[in-house]
Amino acid sequence: MSDDWLYGGRSPGGRPEEPEPDETRVMPTVSRGPDDTAPRPASHSPRGAPPPPPPPPHRSSPRRGALLDGARRSLGRVRPRFKLRYLWLLLVLWLVYLIAVPFFAWNNVSQVKAFPSGHRPPDTPGTNYLIVGSDSRKGLTAEQRKQLHTGNDAGQRTDTIMLLHDGSGPSLLMSIPRDSLVPIPGHGTTKINAAFAYGGPKLLIQTVESLTSIHIDHYVEIGFGGFVNVVDSVGGITICPSHNMDDKLADLHVKKGCQHADGRVALAYARSRHADPKLGDVARGGQQRQVVNAVGKKALSPWTFLNPFRYWSLNMSAADSLKVDQDLSVFGMGRFAYGLTHAQLNCVVPISDLAVHLDPVRSKQMFRLIREDDTSSIGEGLCTQSGLPKS
Repeated sequence: MSDDWLYGGRSPGGRPEEPEPDETRVMPTVSRGPDDTAPRPASHSPRGAPPPPPPPPHRSSPRRGALLDGARRSLGRVRPRFKLRYLWLLLVLWLVYLIAVPFFAWNNVSQVKAFPSGHRPPDTPGTNYLIVGSDSRKGLTAEQRKQLHTGNDAGQRTDTIMLLHDGSGPSLLMSIPRDSLVPIPGHGTTKINAAFAYGGPKLLIQTVESLTSIHIDHYVEIGFGGFVNVVDSVGGITICPSHNMDDKLADLHVKKGCQHADGRVALAYARSRHADPKLGDVARGGQQRQVVNAVGKKALSPWTFLNPFRYWSLNMSAADSLKVDQDLSVFGMGRFAYGLTHAQLNCVVPISDLAVHLDPVRSKQMFRLIREDDTSSIGEGLCTQSGLPKS
């Protein structure tokens, strides 16, 4: 007898044999795929049933994956937005600081009744500032007076008198030498700085207006100590003397050429009247304009507004030493600083000699052009570094 019936073959009669319930049946083999190498757990399916198919690999549902991707993209957008908000907040706080400090410092600025009563020239186009460098020692200790060679005199005199015209044309910064011989109301003809000694700002403004017929709109005065502190607060300035300068009275010893100067050297440079043997006191006006212009440029440089310590020091130093008229506002002071820095015309009032007498023709032409706000017509013949006619 054949054994085919034992392995599912045919019966001796030729028909397939059905296995009995207790008989063992061999299942056909199933080929595995290339990745199907892991052992499979034993099947608990009923005897004779095919094994269950392998579970599919675990994958996130399309909906879940889309949600995760969307969340990641949202987080990516939110983080920069938070950083941008912080940046805007810092910017706003910085702008508040830049605006608040000048207003806070302005409370320390001294205001004076600078304008005289009585008849004054009519108002003219543009804005005219009278700038005075007072030799007041207020705020200086005995040690500072000795170091700065200012002496112990507490009188009221001025080494610096300048007129700044800011209008529709080029800005003009014009020095008036302190030794200029001019008529002073009630005191005859004498040096112009005597007007400040006799009657302070009021008499000085009255003298300048009577001399020029120019309406003075604002008055700005700065003392010795404040000048030194302002220069030091901007980290010093660059001066460019055209010759070696050796002035023992001002304690100034500098070589020819551009060089760095701190507050003490800058003050000595602006005050020196004996270092130039040719022009004497007249040359001092050019030195003063050079220093004022250099300080203004440093004060308005970007670094001043980016450095909070320098910005604070500059504003407070300037405020502690300034005296201004009662009509000048903090905004007007800003405009003054800008005009001072951007003055295209820098010269001495036209004079005829080193005595110092004003040139009767050229000075009147200069004053008329300023009154008419026509500074673009001021040529080299009127605006010279010495005030003398150009040879």
